[in-house]
Amino acid sequence: MKNKFIKKIALLSLGGMLIFSSFGFKSDFFEIAKQIEIFTTLFKEINMNYVEETNPAALMDTAITAMLADLDPYTNYWNEQDVEAARINNSGEYSGIGATVKVGKDALIIMEPYKGYPADKAGLKAGDRIIKIDGVEVANFKEEVGELLNGSPNSKIDIIYKRQGEIKETRLKRTSINLKAVPFYKLLDNKTGYIVLSRFNAKASRETTSALKDLKNKGAEKIILDLRGNPGGLLTEAINVSNIFLPRNELITSTKSVIKKYNKRYHTKKEPIDTQIPLVVLINGRSASASEIVAGAIQDLDRGVVVGARSYGKGLVQRPKELAYGTQLKITISRYYTPSGRCIQALDYSKRDESGKALTTGIEEHNEFTTKNGRKVFDGGGISPDVKLETSEYSSVTNALLAQDAIFDYATKYYYKNSLNSPDAFTFTDADFKDFKDYLKTSGFEYKTETEKQLEDLLATASKEGYEKDILTNYKSISSEINSEKKKALEDKKHEIVSLLTDEIIKRYFYKEGLYDYYVNHNPEITKAKSILNDNSRYAEILR
Repeated sequence: MKNKFIKKIALLSLGGMLIFSSFGFKSDFFEIAKQIEIFTTLFKEINMNYVEETNPAALMDTAITAMLADLDPYTNYWNEQDVEAARINNSGEYSGIGATVKVGKDALIIMEPYKGYPADKAGLKAGDRIIKIDGVEVANFKEEVGELLNGSPNSKIDIIYKRQGEIKETRLKRTSINLKAVPFYKLLDNKTGYIVLSRFNAKASRETTSALKDLKNKGAEKIILDLRGNPGGLLTEAINVSNIFLPRNELITSTKSVIKKYNKRYHTKKEPIDTQIPLVVLINGRSASASEIVAGAIQDLDRGVVVGARSYGKGLVQRPKELAYGTQLKITISRYYTPSGRCIQALDYSKRDESGKALTTGIEEHNEFTTKNGRKVFDGGGISPDVKLETSEYSSVTNALLAQDAIFDYATKYYYKNSLNSPDAFTFTDADFKDFKDYLKTSGFEYKTETEKQLEDLLATASKEGYEKDILTNYKSISSEINSEKKKALEDKKHEIVSLLTDEIIKRYFYKEGLYDYYVNHNPEITKAKSILNDNSRYAEILR
């Protein structure tokens, strides 16, 4: 085994020498060579001399992960499984059971079964915990456990899962899964076309174009493009989707880097579908990357009105670089800028606090730009909508609820205790919200505010310097006040929490399709978008 390892090291060193030659006359040539030589020697000595048997692959993964963590969260090392997952995400096609799953501590949790696919046909529900796949205990499988669900079309898979404490089992037949970029579109009663664009895979512009043409043929005279929750994807598709509503040769985005070859300007290349139809774009805090390129272009060029909440703020561009043995490095190569010149990146990964957390660009550092019509817009913090809505925002308590799956888990509890005949019949009542708050008390949910974190740091510093007793009384008093405010935060942010609970609960009964049908009549963002589109003077005033 050690001989094979030494051969790998030799190949790594040879590869390093070849890499060095490509750096030309860079001033940091010697430093790069020096550090790689140190690392290669250290790696060899650990694997050959450590007191216990080592796993070279695991050690290398740890080293790579730690190194990349010092850069930004988007520069990642992809093993063969990760490369395949990225291919699936970009193409929208794979073979599996047809469900979104999340890796839990000792199980794979079904987050959403897709309607009509094997998981759904077998009766699997959101909240089910898969504990065994084809005889393999999920808790004991340390690799990419989710990959066990995928396989060739028509191959069978045995699953044992836990639902509400009861052990169940089922056999599924895998099938080809087609993830639509546009999972839903509909003509609303006021001649407004509603299009949901959920991801920027290779089908995004094609499906958006098809939806728009069909809606126009049915009489659509206004369009709502919903990018809420869209995490982004392919840059080329962001350009192509923008091109649907913007004329040919229009600048959509530009990228800038320290490496000149990555400095590019991206223009629309095709004839548009419609440059005049009134347009509203919906965004929220989970609209990122390619979504922000589209929303930023529409806003900067005054092509439509952006409604919702400030977007995520990801202004960095990544590109996959091929490595050895089918692996890849997804590396941040540049920043992207909207047509007005804004970079909407919210976090500065070159500046970190004492805990290593990247710092948010301060408002005082935001720069002012102007749209085509002269409206003021700003950089450094995502895309700020033209019309802001509280129901689209996510406060710290709401983000904590989402991160700890409190909303998801409560929806599971609700589903098994209540019946629902149609989406329109649903209302999340005050009594339901009280039940949700009672559930949180027993679920183990907790979160720390930024103030609490700073107070804890202050107390730790005071303890080191011998002032702990002097400030402890005040610390306890302030902590008590913060706890009271945290309880009040649930009420203060009730509107956004109820909106998310409603979404999750309706999906349990009627899938995503039912949720979108519910949206068109009840969702406050869509209601606001329709009111803007129905008021020509208001629409024009916003863009003036």
